[in-house]
Amino acid sequence: MKIKDILEQQGKREIFKVTPDTAVKDGLEIIMKKHIGALLVMDENDKLAGIITERDILWRIYKDGEDALHKKVDDYMTRNVIVGIPDDDIETAEQFMTVNRFRHLPIMEGEKLVGLISIGDIVKSMAGSLKVQNRYLRDYITGKYPG
Repeated sequence: MKIKDILEQQGKREIFKVTPDTAVKDGLEIIMKKHIGALLVMDENDKLAGIITERDILWRIYKDGEDALHKKVDDYMTRNVIVGIPDDDIETAEQFMTVNRFRHLPIMEGEKLVGLISIGDIVKSMAGSLKVQNRYLRDYITGKYPG
């Protein structure tokens, strides 16, 4: 299964974005109201500049106190973002995320943002695929499968 299959299953899901100049407090408000885990940070040319997650913000509030809320997203965002492409296998995406310890993967075609997937999307997709495989194997073993 490929990342593009997950994107197809998602349909036209809104991707929430902010600019580097967005106040952390405003970014956190979007995260809380939309029940999401990450915001993509886009520069003035609508190019991916970074990502900031609820975890990034939580750690900064823990470290810097309430002052963190008045900083800009630019102060705390991850800049060197690992991205996927639609033709990547979901196992490859899962490995990127597991090895590098992050939960959200922007999906790019060239310099164009085409989606965002989470580790939850991958787990859901893999679980569905395993259920289908399990059914076919069970049917084959019990003689229900005509092949």
